[in-house]
Amino acid sequence: MTKCLISWSSGKDSAWLVHVLRSRGDIEIGALMTTINEPAQRVAMHAVRVELLEAQAASLGLPLWKIPIPSPCPNEAYEQAMAAAVARAVAEGFTHVAFGDLFLEDVRRYREQHLTGTGLTPIFPIWKLPTDALARDMIAAGLRARLTCVDPKQLSASFAGREFDAALVNDLPDGIDPCGERGEFHTFAYDGPMFRHPVSLQSGEIVHRDGFVFADLLLTCPV
Repeated sequence: MTKCLISWSSGKDSAWLVHVLRSRGDIEIGALMTTINEPAQRVAMHAVRVELLEAQAASLGLPLWKIPIPSPCPNEAYEQAMAAAVARAVAEGFTHVAFGDLFLEDVRRYREQHLTGTGLTPIFPIWKLPTDALARDMIAAGLRARLTCVDPKQLSASFAGREFDAALVNDLPDGIDPCGERGEFHTFAYDGPMFRHPVSLQSGEIVHRDGFVFADLLLTCPV
């Protein structure tokens, strides 16, 4: 059976990726891999607290590899951190790494180029699924998530902190991808068919920082 590492962002697409791979039955998911903003102790870009990330991993029943990166993070530092993680994966018998990318060709090409010759093969199980249908399929299947980061240059700041549900998808302006694939928004998945139990959370403050709007989330029950 293929032993696969998951590139885990803490968001809905990563959660759906786990669901899809588990449904296939021919892949052993061995661990989650997440880059962490080391000074802030939060998931890079999604700005989710590490304790929430750990609660996700516990509910998924999967080991969590936290990959620390500086902030700001030069591309060289990012690539060094990822190269070390890839080397560890190969040493531990992983053969594949799965990504939740949907349609950004340049992102996929970057991943493929940097994994060439490493011994770890990239796979993209939800690639090119129509995102409007995908968003609604996720919601219908019981996936629950909150918007933790919004790019106000693309989407109103008022969406930060909202539930990723049918009402939100209906409210998205024309031109906004329903899954936020162009960086319009990022999410934190806290319940769904891929989890053993919901991650218990509550809303924190809304913060404007570095050109983005972040909705903090707080863990209400320890892991």
